[in-house]
Parts: sequence; C-alpha cells; structure tokens
Amino acid sequence: MKIMLIMSLLFTLLSNLFILISTIISKKTNLDREKCSPFECGFDPKSLPRIPFSLHFFLITVIFLIFDVEIALIFPIIPTFSLSNIMIWFKTSSFFIIMLLIGLYHEWNQKMLNWTY
Repeated sequence: MKIMLIMSLLFTLLSNLFILISTIISKKTNLDREKCSPFECGFDPKSLPRIPFSLHFFLITVIFLIFDVEIALIFPIIPTFSLSNIMIWFKTSSFFIIMLLIGLYHEWNQKMLNWTY
C-alpha cells in the first residue's frame, strides 16, 4: 500500500514537472498578432474567421446519437427471446421501450425535434 502511494505521488510530481518544463520551453507566444489572425492573401480579413455555431443543430445531433445507441441496444432483445423466460423478457423489453418512448415524448414536448422554431 505504501509503495502504491509513493508511486502515485512520484508519477503526479513527474507529470507536473513535465507540464511545467513544456510550458517554459514552448516557443508559442500569445502576443503575436500575425500568428493569431487567419491568412487571407496577406490582407486583414473583412469578416470574422469563425462561422456562427448552431446550437439547435448540435442538439439534434446529440438526439440522433442517443437514439442510434438505443437502436443498438434493442437489437440483442430479439435473439434473447428464445433463450430466456417469456415474462422476464417481456417485462424487461417493455420497460426499455417505454423508457425510450418517454424520452421521445419529452423531446417532442420540448420542441427539440422541430428543425425550425
């Protein structure tokens, strides 16, 4: 136990030392205006280099990923039908699908599935 404590302390100190050394040695400066601005044929840019980020698009992407994972979790339910007790299988799969429908209803109620407001 004592060896693990000493090793973890040593690794923590060593990693902090490496971070400090890399910060001191790094050649990157935050004050250089030319390096911080986007390159546009040598001219100053006329507009902002970053495009506005659509939060609604991000939320729809997250909802898509959640439902995609849920589909991947539903696939093993069908083969386990013949391997398990019918009542336990029915209760488990019904509970899972009801939870998915409650989540879908909540997203629909919050108007997150509409592309435009």
